[in-house]
Amino acid sequence: MDNNEFLKEQLDLIKKKQIDTSIEWQDVADFRSSHGKEPEHRDTIRKGSKLLLEYIDAGWDLFPSSSIQLGRFSDEIALKKERIKLQTEKQEFNKWIREYSRDELIAEHIVNAVNQLQPLNVPGYIPPVHMNKEYLLTISDAHFGVEFEIKDLYGNTLNAYSPEIFKNRMWDLYNKVIEQIQKDHIQVLNIFELGDALDGILRANSQLMQLRYGIIDSAILYADFLSTWLNELSNHVRIKFQMVKRSNHNQLRLVGQPKNAFPDEDMSKSILVFMKERLKDNRNVEIIENPTGLVYVQLATYTILGGHFETKNLGDSLKDFSKTYQVPLDYIISGHWHSLATGDVGINSEYISVRSIIGVNPYSYSINKVSNAGASMFVFEQGNGLVDEHHYKL
Repeated sequence: MDNNEFLKEQLDLIKKKQIDTSIEWQDVADFRSSHGKEPEHRDTIRKGSKLLLEYIDAGWDLFPSSSIQLGRFSDEIALKKERIKLQTEKQEFNKWIREYSRDELIAEHIVNAVNQLQPLNVPGYIPPVHMNKEYLLTISDAHFGVEFEIKDLYGNTLNAYSPEIFKNRMWDLYNKVIEQIQKDHIQVLNIFELGDALDGILRANSQLMQLRYGIIDSAILYADFLSTWLNELSNHVRIKFQMVKRSNHNQLRLVGQPKNAFPDEDMSKSILVFMKERLKDNRNVEIIENPTGLVYVQLATYTILGGHFETKNLGDSLKDFSKTYQVPLDYIISGHWHSLATGDVGINSEYISVRSIIGVNPYSYSINKVSNAGASMFVFEQGNGLVDEHHYKL
C-alpha cells in the first residue's frame, strides 16, 4: 500500500468513526501501527485528529476525495449549523434586551429615589434676554466622596478634602458667581461640568479606602447637591447646563477591565437622570445633552467644545475634532488636568484647561503636580471671541 492509499483509508476510518460509535480511537492507532507507523497512544491520535474533524464537521470536501459518503450525517451537520446560527441570534437579542432593561431599571430606581425627596422651592421664571456678551462657567474634577489631608514641610495643611469641604467650596463659588451676575447683569449663564464628578475606582487598593460612600451613593449625593445648587442659582439667572458623559474617574471598570473597555458605562449618565428628574419643574434650568458625550455650545457666534480630554496637546485636539465633526471649532475647554492653562490656536481661537474643585490630591502631590482648587467663568463677545476670564480660587 502506497502512502496515498494509506492516507485515504485512514481518512475513511476517521469519517466512519463519526457515524459508527463502535469504532474507537484505538482502532485508528492500530491501523497506523499495522502499516509501519510508530506505535502511538490513542489519545495522541484523538488530539491529532481534532483539526481534521473540524473540517469534516463543517462539511468540507478533502482532496483526494474519500470513498466514504457522509450522506445523512452531512445533512445533520447542516441542520446543526442552522440551529447554532439561530441560537446565536437569540443570544444577541437577549443580550440587547438585558442591557436595555438594566438601564431602564436603573433609571426607574433613580426616579423613585428623587420622588421620595422633599421638592425643591422652584424660583419664578426669568424670561430670556439677548445680549452681545455670553457667559460660560466651568466646574470640573469634584471627585466627590474622597477624603484626605495633605501636609507641607512644616506640618501645615496644604490641602484637605471631604464631602463637606466640597460643599463649602461650591457655596463659596456660588457667592462669587452671584456677585459676578449682579456686576455684569448676566441674564443667561452656560455651565459646563467637565467630568470626574466622582472619585471612582481607578486604583481600587488605594482609593476605595479613602471613599466615605460607595460609588452609587456618591453619585446620588453629588447629583442631589448639584441639583440644589443649580436651583438656588436659578433664582438669579437662567441656566443652560451640560455635563460631560465620559471621564476616567466616572467610568465604571467592570469585571476588572482596563479603562475604555466599557466607555459608555459612566456614572454621569445616572447623575444626569437624577438631575433631570429633580429639576424638571424649574423653567430657569435647561439641561442639554450632546449625543457625542462631550459638551458643545455656540456663544456670541463662537463654537466651544468641552470635555475631559486626557491628551496633553489640546490645540491639536481642537483641529482634530473640527475635522471629525466637520464643524469649525473655535475654543476647546478641558477638565482632567486640575490646573489652569491656555494657548492660542489662531485668531479668536484658544485651548483652555481649567482648575479642579478638589485641588491638590494625594496622587498629584506624589508626582509634584500642584495647583489651586478653583473654577472659571469665561466671557465671549460678538466679533472679539473670548474677551474676559474670571478665575475663582476656592
